[in-house]
Amino acid sequence: MTRRVAITGIGVLAPGAPGTKGFWETVSGGRPTFRTITAFDPSRYRSRVAAEIDFDPGRYGLTPRQVRRMDRAAQFAVVTAREALAASGRDPGELDPARTGVSVGSAVGCTVSLEREYSVVSDSGRLPVVDPAYASPHLPDYLVPASLAREVAWDVGAEGPACVVSTGCTSGLDAVAHGVEIIREGGADVMLAGASDAPISPITVACFDAIKATSPDNHDPEHACRPFDATRSGFVLGEGAAMLVLEDLDAARARGAHVHAEIRGFASRCNAYHMTGLRPDGAEMAAAIEAALAEARVPAEGVDYVNAHGSGTRQNDRHETAAFKRALGGHAYRVPVSSIKSVVGHSLGAIGAIEVAASALAIDHGLVPPTANLRHADPECDLDYVPVTAREQRTGTVLTVGSGFGGFQSAMVLSAPGRWRR
Repeated sequence: MTRRVAITGIGVLAPGAPGTKGFWETVSGGRPTFRTITAFDPSRYRSRVAAEIDFDPGRYGLTPRQVRRMDRAAQFAVVTAREALAASGRDPGELDPARTGVSVGSAVGCTVSLEREYSVVSDSGRLPVVDPAYASPHLPDYLVPASLAREVAWDVGAEGPACVVSTGCTSGLDAVAHGVEIIREGGADVMLAGASDAPISPITVACFDAIKATSPDNHDPEHACRPFDATRSGFVLGEGAAMLVLEDLDAARARGAHVHAEIRGFASRCNAYHMTGLRPDGAEMAAAIEAALAEARVPAEGVDYVNAHGSGTRQNDRHETAAFKRALGGHAYRVPVSSIKSVVGHSLGAIGAIEVAASALAIDHGLVPPTANLRHADPECDLDYVPVTAREQRTGTVLTVGSGFGGFQSAMVLSAPGRWRR
């Protein structure tokens, strides 16, 4: 019999108030966290706003040696893994190391440290041939994204399966799904699964400037990201991480753990079409949604809330709207939909895991978080995109979706324990 997988611990670092509790208060309150970039001088760039985290690693118990060794994204991953494990009621010392695994998603890996170190060895780009004598001894760690999973595994003492999943902006969703599959197949009893990205750096900002995907509304950072709004101008880059403790549902119940949600279904598709472009019919995302619902054994009418990708770009918003109509039929017009990127920005590979956390918390609290800044609905986005203010309602089943450069489309179904029979 296939094991059922529960979320028993959640750890989140996102812009706004610290920790999982602060994160939920921020997104459910619909309070955007955008500001002019402070991590570097953004004056040369088209888009100069971001959703940054005010992060003091020492406050979260990281030692000076760990801070020197780990990139910012790795620090986020370790801190959120610790919070998730503590919240789950699991004592790291009592875990069976061989039956504990790690699955971390990331789109851009250790970008901040890589860029910093390149600047050092090239003398800020002035040397045509870099001088490795000035390189940090930890530079190889920054080059290899697998260091993210290694750092989490070292920190929690996990000796089971460990990997990094990198599928662009669906990395977080896909990494959580990978953790679910490992438990289902019996490869581990506990998985620390989630994602981390810290992409607010000159190279990343320049990349998105080049394709005009990020918002140029530098004069009004708070309102720069407006998913599904007719006046939208692009997304706002963010940073953050979320890690979840996944375990067998029956085992979780036996030890009296609080179960935030059961992960019932997942599917992923690729449009094999364009690096950044999306077909307007949303066929591939719709196919992923339909497959995820089929695996979950949940009818379209059973979805109580859709946590949208909702990046705030015109093509994504219309693509998603079409996908929801295609996959959910008439129910698409009745189910509430919202995007938390309107509050915490788009943290690339991390956001999918952060959105899984938000979906589980929506089930916990019986609340649909709002789409902040949605005040002028796009007539072509004619679904119930929950504007400005959170909505209280029974939320037993959530569909959360992601869309990534390269054509990746992923969908996951979460439910309250006991909501549906297998």
